[in-house]
Amino acid sequence: MLPPKEHHFRTASVKDVETLVSLCRELYEYDQTPFHEARHRKSIAELVRHPEWGRMELIEVNGETAGYIVLTFGYSLEFSGRDAFLDELYLRPAFRGRGLGREAMEHVVATIQSLGIRALHLEVERSNTHAQEFYRRLGLKDHDRYLMTKWV
Repeated sequence: MLPPKEHHFRTASVKDVETLVSLCRELYEYDQTPFHEARHRKSIAELVRHPEWGRMELIEVNGETAGYIVLTFGYSLEFSGRDAFLDELYLRPAFRGRGLGREAMEHVVATIQSLGIRALHLEVERSNTHAQEFYRRLGLKDHDRYLMTKWV
């Protein structure tokens, strides 16, 4: 576990866009997912300018960027009100296995609770059993559903 003062979470601003683009590229390369730099840069800039849509936070350890969080906001009748989607949580490899992922998730939950949000959703690759177990240990449930998408 990390000592309490060693790390912190900082809401990203427009000045952090390039750092976030770089971190997103790392995550997408790790996940072997296509990365569209111009589209990501635009999306990141829009999200940090519109906190009502969600937030991006940098995870910093001793002044070094360790990763980031992308949290977006919505509303669900099924979940009785405002909900949030953990769109991305990324830790650079050097910062994994130190309890920082758990700390990040606890931070996310505290953040959404303070905003009156009732449910947190996320997606995880079917092949990523390590992440699935991590999220289950933190109380997230698999609804045995598919996340389906149509670009419009």
